[in-house]
Amino acid sequence: HKEIKNLELARDNRLLKLKVSELTTKVNHLDSQNRSYANQLKSGIKVERTIASIPKVQANDLVMYEVYRWTPEKLLAIGEKELHFKNYTKSAQFYHELVSRFPAHQIVDDRTLFGAGIAAYESKANYSWAVSHFNKLVKTYPKSPFYRGAKLWLALSHYNMGEHQKFVATVEEFRKNYRNTEEWKILSKYYEDISYKFKK
Repeated sequence: HKEIKNLELARDNRLLKLKVSELTTKVNHLDSQNRSYANQLKSGIKVERTIASIPKVQANDLVMYEVYRWTPEKLLAIGEKELHFKNYTKSAQFYHELVSRFPAHQIVDDRTLFGAGIAAYESKANYSWAVSHFNKLVKTYPKSPFYRGAKLWLALSHYNMGEHQKFVATVEEFRKNYRNTEEWKILSKYYEDISYKFKK
C-alpha cells in the first residue's frame, strides 16, 4: 500500500509542478503584454494594435506553440494530464502538436501514439488525427500491447468518418483472428447490423 501511495503522490507532485510551470509561463506572458500596452499608452499608440513580437494564433488553438515554444516533454505531459482529466480537445491538440513537430523523438512511442489517438477520437472533432496516430502505431509497433486496441479504435474512427468499408474490413479481421478478445466483444455488439448494411 505504501508503494502505491508513493506512486500516487509522485504522480500528483509531477502534475502540480507542471501546473506551476504553466501558470508561471502565462504570468510572464501577461506581464510582457502589460508592459507593452503601457509603453504604447505612453507613446500615444492605440492599444488595440497587435504586439509585433507576439505571433498571431487561432482562437481555437489551445497549444499556441509559436508563443510558448513547448518542449516535447512538456507537450506530452500536458497531453497526458488533460487526457487523465478528460479534457479531450486540449489533450488532442497537445498530443497532435508533439507527434507532428517531433515525430522522431524517443518519447513518441506506442504508448504516446495510443494516448494521442484516444484523445483525438474522444474529442469528437479530430477523427482524422485519430486515424493517423493509430495507423502509425499499427504499422510501427506490430508487437505492441496497444496493437489490438489501436486496431479497434482505428475501426471506430473510420466509422465516424463515414469510411464504412474500412470499418467493416477491420471488423471482419477481428471476427476471423481475434474472436476471444475484449476488442471483439465490443465490436460484436453491432457487427451483424453494420456488416450487413455496408458490405458490398
